[in-house]
Amino acid sequence: MSTSRPPSELGGVSLDETDRLLLAHLGRDGRASYAEIGLLANLSATAVRRRIDRLRARGVVRGFTVVLDPELLGWQTEAFVEVYCRERTAPEEILASLRQFPEVVAAWTVTGDPDALVHLRAADTRHLEAVIERIRKEPGVQRSRSSVVLSRLIG
Repeated sequence: MSTSRPPSELGGVSLDETDRLLLAHLGRDGRASYAEIGLLANLSATAVRRRIDRLRARGVVRGFTVVLDPELLGWQTEAFVEVYCRERTAPEEILASLRQFPEVVAAWTVTGDPDALVHLRAADTRHLEAVIERIRKEPGVQRSRSSVVLSRLIG
């Protein structure tokens, strides 16, 4: 007989309702204070901090980040960049390299010849070229191939 576990217990991590509530609040506003989250979750700021520290220690929360709005920054130029890495470059290395670029909107590991596909937004082609050149100088990157978006058909 097969038993299925809830997604919250996959990978050996079990989350209770309070953990899920805290994660939902953090997901909506990663800058919310422990006191603000505590008011929403009916916990003290200290209790929220303890729980979030535990979630971080268990790897459920891997970090906090800022998500920029490319439109508000005036970054109207878009490109998709295929990144080709040196042999045995782990996805974690690619991720670490790309995380430092605020122009990276999204990135995926992919099948086929490239190792990763990167979606970039920049102010103009000069800005885009500078970002691509910086990405190409990353230690694991061997080369790249870019496609600049001319117009958006869907989305």
